[in-house]
Amino acid sequence: MLLIPSIDLRGGQCVRLMKGDFAAETRYEFTAQELMARYRLLGASWLHVVDLDGARDGKIANRALVLTLASQQAVRIQLGGGVRSTAVVDDLLRNGVDRVVVGSAAVEQPDLVAQWLQKYGADAVCLAFDVHFDAAVPRVYTRGWTQGTALSLWDALQRYVPLGLQHVLCTDIDRDGALQGPNTELYREAVQRFPNILWQASGGVRNVADLQALQTLGCAAAISGKALLEERMTSEELRPFLPNA
Repeated sequence: MLLIPSIDLRGGQCVRLMKGDFAAETRYEFTAQELMARYRLLGASWLHVVDLDGARDGKIANRALVLTLASQQAVRIQLGGGVRSTAVVDDLLRNGVDRVVVGSAAVEQPDLVAQWLQKYGADAVCLAFDVHFDAAVPRVYTRGWTQGTALSLWDALQRYVPLGLQHVLCTDIDRDGALQGPNTELYREAVQRFPNILWQASGGVRNVADLQALQTLGCAAAISGKALLEERMTSEELRPFLPNA
């Protein structure tokens, strides 16, 4: 299993939100460039970048900074937040971003997103589904986690599987930024239902035991933001999950 460090951007600053709440923000003193350099030294091969402004407002807001990171070619970059038009996907992939992460559009514009999978290839498009639980059903939320839907995670995926979908990033919103451990039951069911998908688990990772648990479940990758920012895991512990360590 691959560990993918996460950088969340808001107004050009590196931040973390508590459970997706824009009013519960922690700002960090590091720049995005400094964090990317740190994670590269740890051995990361991929970086997950989230444009929080874009996720909430529907358009990329930190484009210049993201493309600066991509231009350095230090690690491969997947970017999410505000990816809702073909023009944006074209722009990002043409300018050095390796994979776009599509959330709201995957729910609201499924025909368009299906076209992206076919046009750009399954490795260049990751679908992101952020969920809250309702009577044990993972319900998908959109627009930077601000709008609920009646759609379950499982139903949201069904239309894309026949198109060769490979990458899915799933976040349990109630775990995100809380350092309470990942929702292992969610990912166990996800892998069992869709074993051919390369699942990226996001939300709650706090230590190496959490990474080992996700690996055992069959996740392809784990996203970590806060635990890495606060150096809760040593480089020695992280080595098995970082290919360039």
